[in-house]
Amino acid sequence: MSPKETASSDRSAGTSTLSRKETASSDRSTGTSTFTPGRIAITALVVLVLVFIFESTWPVKIRRLIPEVSMPLWLALGAAAVIGAICGGYVIRRRR
Repeated sequence: MSPKETASSDRSAGTSTLSRKETASSDRSTGTSTFTPGRIAITALVVLVLVFIFESTWPVKIRRLIPEVSMPLWLALGAAAVIGAICGGYVIRRRR
């Protein structure tokens, strides 16, 4: 009996011989939602941060490691957000 015939006879008998890989790929094709609560929360947070950044347009003076620099506040907040996202992504990838 060929492997295909064995698999089809197993399915008709009510048992499944699908491998873990086949099961995982079939789970994705069943139409699970891409809008999970976590993704919705992150999207809302990103939108709020972007609104806050682009509403803050006045110039500011920043002095940390280098001499005093004058730049728009939105640019400083955007740079901080990008640096934070890079650091957060690095930490998350290291945990996996």
